[in-house]
Amino acid sequence: MELLNRQFVEAETHPEKVLQFGTGVLLRGLPDYFIEKANQAGLFGGRIAVVKSTDRCNIDPFEQQDNLYTIHIKGVERGRDVQEVLLVSAISRVIPAASEWETVLDSARNPALAVVISNTTEVGIVLDEQDDLFASPPTSFPGKLAAVLFERFKMFHGAEDKGLVILPTELIDNNGVTLRDIVITLAERNQLGSDFIDWLKNDNHFCNTLVDRIVPGSLGVAERAQAERQLGYKDRLAIMAEPFCLWAIESSHPRVSEVLSFAVADSRVVITPDIRKFKELKIRLLNGSHTFACGLAILAGFDTVKEAMANRGFLNYVKRLMHREIIPTLVEIGIDKAEAAIFADQVIDRFSNPYLEHQWESISTNFTSKMRARNMATLERRVKAGVGSGADYMALGFAGYLKKGGADPYPLLADWENDRIPWGDFLSSVKKYLAQLQQRPAMDVLDELNRQNESGN
Repeated sequence: MELLNRQFVEAETHPEKVLQFGTGVLLRGLPDYFIEKANQAGLFGGRIAVVKSTDRCNIDPFEQQDNLYTIHIKGVERGRDVQEVLLVSAISRVIPAASEWETVLDSARNPALAVVISNTTEVGIVLDEQDDLFASPPTSFPGKLAAVLFERFKMFHGAEDKGLVILPTELIDNNGVTLRDIVITLAERNQLGSDFIDWLKNDNHFCNTLVDRIVPGSLGVAERAQAERQLGYKDRLAIMAEPFCLWAIESSHPRVSEVLSFAVADSRVVITPDIRKFKELKIRLLNGSHTFACGLAILAGFDTVKEAMANRGFLNYVKRLMHREIIPTLVEIGIDKAEAAIFADQVIDRFSNPYLEHQWESISTNFTSKMRARNMATLERRVKAGVGSGADYMALGFAGYLKKGGADPYPLLADWENDRIPWGDFLSSVKKYLAQLQQRPAMDVLDELNRQNESGN
């Protein structure tokens, strides 16, 4: 069977409008997906030059497949099974930075270039104080970006309309602002001049972004074989993604909306002056409910998220956790209840995806730090609103987290009590459920709580 190549798609003549740092599955499954959709709809007309910054990625599969790949979208949406396929032809080339840095710099001289996208992992956006922007290439991602921007500044003599829209997708708070500040610091330390720094600040748009899509990666052996039979080609770069996706981009500048014309092709690309709402929905409902439910699921004997969600009792636990206890804390900070409820129902679909193998043990990694980051604000908001007691679903989940922590959960509980966080009666509820989990099977405790709360969600 033939390997995927350009014979399978119509020839394109779009210019390279995007420079992308990273070849990973998240970028290919989310930003590149949206750009492909926009190109097919005639709404963007631009291709992506990809920079490979590390030695871990082999670019041979990209070259052998003319930079084409297939996205297999599989999951549940509004309770309906979804299976779709999209052939992505938006990538024009992959450039290894280590051996072809001059080619990367040459892309900066392209007048059509308008957008930079990155995903260099959470540790990619850091300041390397020793970074040399004149090296081939600079060591860090911010250093590489600063060098690209400086090359563009020189090429076009600081023209206002040649600034770029920069969209980091790394999962850190204020990723755009953080990246901008590091790039400016590197420019100052490398003495690139006040004119360049002014151009960086005034004519380039470093946008905070939030990306949300589960992209597990390559297909399994059986799934790959089935896809090859159906599509008639082999694809070494094929990836799977869930149906849900969101790309929230923070900006109120008209130039950003003008440049990012691909956003018009899909309502799940949101350009907004403030992305905090989307962060809160994701962290509190998606990540937070995952963390509350994790220890309890493991104690109940479930290996994967989809296995737990197939159990009616556990499904009701997660629904009531979100709708009854987490959503009211989001309403307290101004998020519309109906919008939060829709997001919660989407989370249920995502957790129930039969095509994803999310291991609870993997989710429990760094359990305490996740519990603090994702759920402390939720608990504190309940107390502030005068509803510190009665958070039974959160309390049971918290008790499950404590018991999962070891044979003796009480030292861990003492650590939390020593923080003297004003949680009202919450910790006394936790102790009640912890005592029950010490004596009875987890599903028995959970089912009893559900029976006490049978009405509605």
